[in-house]
Amino acid sequence: MSLELIERALNRARNAGAHSGDAVLVEDASTEVRVRGTEVEHVKQSRERRLGLRIFVEGDGGLRQAITSTSDLSDDAVDRMADETVALARATAADAVAGLPNAPFATDPPDLALADTAESPSVDTLVGDAQAAEAAAEAYDERIVNSEGSSADTGNTRVHYGNTAGFQGSYARTVHSISAQPIAGADGAMQTDYWFTVARHRKALEDPAAVGRHAAERALAQLGSRRLTTRETPVIFDPMTARSMLSSLAGCLSGYSVYRASSFLGDRLGERIGSSALTVIDDGRVPGGLGSKPFDGEGLPTRRTTVVADGMLKSFLLDHYSGQKLGLASTGNASRSAGSAPGVAPTNLWIEPGTQSLDQLVQSMGTGLLVTKLFGHGFNPVTGDFSRGAAGVWIENGEATGPVEEITVAGNLGEMLQNIDAVGSDLVWMGAVAAPSLRVSQLTVAGE
Repeated sequence: MSLELIERALNRARNAGAHSGDAVLVEDASTEVRVRGTEVEHVKQSRERRLGLRIFVEGDGGLRQAITSTSDLSDDAVDRMADETVALARATAADAVAGLPNAPFATDPPDLALADTAESPSVDTLVGDAQAAEAAAEAYDERIVNSEGSSADTGNTRVHYGNTAGFQGSYARTVHSISAQPIAGADGAMQTDYWFTVARHRKALEDPAAVGRHAAERALAQLGSRRLTTRETPVIFDPMTARSMLSSLAGCLSGYSVYRASSFLGDRLGERIGSSALTVIDDGRVPGGLGSKPFDGEGLPTRRTTVVADGMLKSFLLDHYSGQKLGLASTGNASRSAGSAPGVAPTNLWIEPGTQSLDQLVQSMGTGLLVTKLFGHGFNPVTGDFSRGAAGVWIENGEATGPVEEITVAGNLGEMLQNIDAVGSDLVWMGAVAAPSLRVSQLTVAGE
C-alpha cells in the first residue's frame, strides 16, 4: 500500500507536467519512558506517517525543483500535493546539475538485520529497564546522592522510496536504548555523568543495571576535580570524545561543505591529512549497524568507502548533487527526511582501531591529559581551528593522579590528525559514528 501511494503521487505529478521526481514515505512509531528514583516522570508514545515528494520540471539551462511533504495521506490530499509541487517547481530557478541520479539504482538489496523480529517491549517493560538502571546507579555508592533520571526507549521505522526512473524499495529498522545520568556528591561538590546503550535488537543491549553502574562510576570518577595551569601536553581522547572529533571531521568531508568552500579539506583529496595511524571507513552495509541501510536517500546502493587510508584522504562523502558539483560519483551517502531534499550524512563511520588498550596508551604517554568529556561547539570547519571545553584525568608517569575540569583543549584539527601517534583497540559503537581512543602528541590545554 505504501509503495502504491508513492506511485500515485509520482504518476499524478507526471500528468501535471513533471519531468521526473522521487518520493519517500516514512512510518515511525516510538515509545519513551523516563524515571527519576522510583517515580515515572513521563511516558511518551508517538506514531506518524509522512510522505515527501521531490519534483523536477524542465527549465532553461537545467531542471527546476520543489519539495513538499504531508501527513494527510488521503487520495485527494496526495493528488493536491503533487499538483502543487509541480506548480512550485515551475516558480524556482533552473539548476544545471539538479535531477535524479543517473547511476544504477540498488538491485537485490541485502537483508542487513536492521529490524528486531522480537515483539516490541511494553511500556511496563521499558519502565522496568529504566528503574533497574536508576536503582543500580543509586546502590553503587553512597556518594550517588541524586539523579537527572534514567530512560528507556524503543522505535520502529519503515522507509519506502520510489522514483520516476522505475526504482522502488522499502526497509524496516528498529532501535532500542537505555540510559542513566546519576549525580555524585562529596565535600560540598557535585558531579554528574551518564552512560547509555543502544542497539537495533534488544538482546544486544547492555544489562540495565550495568548501564546504571557504569554511569555512577563515571560520575564518581570526577569528584575532587581540580583545574590545571595552561600548558602544552600530550592528550588522549577516550572513545566517547574521539567520536566527537570524528563527527567534526565528517562534516568537513561532506560534498556540500567541499563545493561550498566551507571545509579546510576541500582541496586535499589525494593528499596526506593525518598520520599513518589514521584510517577512516564509512560502510552502510554493516549488518545491524546503527547507520546501515540497503539504499540511500536517492535509491542508490550503500557501500563501503575508505575515506582516509593510512593518513591519505581517499574520498569525500557524496550524494548525487554534491558529486555532480565536484565532478565525482555519489558514494551512496544521500540522507533525507520526508520533508527535505537529500543531503550528505555518514552511514556507519569509524576509525580503524589499533592494537593497544587505553591503559597501554596511558602508560606509554607518561605525562599528559586523558579527556573523558568535551563541551561546546568550538570548531571552525573552514580553518580547522578546534577549541572545546573539557574534563578528564591528569596522568603522570603513566598513572592517574586525579580528575581535572574547567579546562579547554585547543589546536587545529588538521594538525591534530597529523599528530595522532597512537590509536587504541577500544572501538566503541554508541551511534552511527564510532572511534577508539586517540593519542595526540601535543595540544594546548588552557586552564588557570
